[in-house]
Amino acid sequence: MKLSQALAARASRPLLRALSPGGSGPLSIVIYHRVSAAPDPLFPGEVDQHRFDREIGVLKSHFDILPLAGAIERIRSGTLPPRAACITFDDGYADNAEVALPILQRHGVHATFFIATGFLNGGLMFNDVITELVRGCRAPALDARAAGLGVIGLGSNEQRRAAISALIGKLKYRALEERLELALRLAATHQVALPANAMMSDGQVRMMHQAGMGIGGHTVNHPILARLDAGAAREEIAQGKHQLEQIIGDEVRLFAYPNGKPNADYHAGHAAMVRDLKFDAAVSTAWGRYDGVPDLFQLPRFTPWDLSRTGYLMRMARNLTVKAERAAAA
Repeated sequence: MKLSQALAARASRPLLRALSPGGSGPLSIVIYHRVSAAPDPLFPGEVDQHRFDREIGVLKSHFDILPLAGAIERIRSGTLPPRAACITFDDGYADNAEVALPILQRHGVHATFFIATGFLNGGLMFNDVITELVRGCRAPALDARAAGLGVIGLGSNEQRRAAISALIGKLKYRALEERLELALRLAATHQVALPANAMMSDGQVRMMHQAGMGIGGHTVNHPILARLDAGAAREEIAQGKHQLEQIIGDEVRLFAYPNGKPNADYHAGHAAMVRDLKFDAAVSTAWGRYDGVPDLFQLPRFTPWDLSRTGYLMRMARNLTVKAERAAAA
């Protein structure tokens, strides 16, 4: 570490201590999705194994990293340590087991993995179909009229990233079957072969559990719960929990709302469902820290995106000042 970085890191410790004194809060929960083996030319800012290793090292140096289940118990007992933090992953990508797990084990830290069971064993989420479609398309433009977007140029990585964002944004809030069917149709039309190993297998999920990592529910099909009727939403949550319990042979007591934005992707009624289905706690994607408010079914999460060590720590410190949004009744 350069001297300037070391001095900045040392200076950040008193700030973090002041913002996170321990007791009943606050708690920082960070989110990851994928950790690639090598940098991705299409998404150069995304996390690869070297960046992940560095970020886990930063977290371990400045925070007390707890299993999420353990942090919940410490919140209940009022014994949360200063600078408490948890690491979480969403969706169930195979690289979580293949790339991220060995790094977590090397650092001796714990993470909780929230898994959408409908995509295990060779499945692909609609957003990843879109990403791989745009990545693999060899034509200079993509005909997206079937999705209501017209013809989109693919002449540069910047245009490809814009195309991915536009397509996902256009399809995200459509019905489950419709958004996946449209994405698959576009891939077939443009003759793009899709990967069959992007998501974990049942065996990898069991391996993660046996390695001591946390396994949490994330529904079956990763729907926007607010777009489903109450019965369908409850079934998605309950079936995802049941399927994971069958895979790992243990109880699943933690849940992550798909997409996770309060009042847009889920509301307080879904938090009540999660509680009724015997989960112990649930996490959203609202920025901020758990601040002692007694609602363990809307815990906020955050991911610092800065590439530098100092920027990462300052982003974590800033997040400790954010009052998290919570969902209201629909």
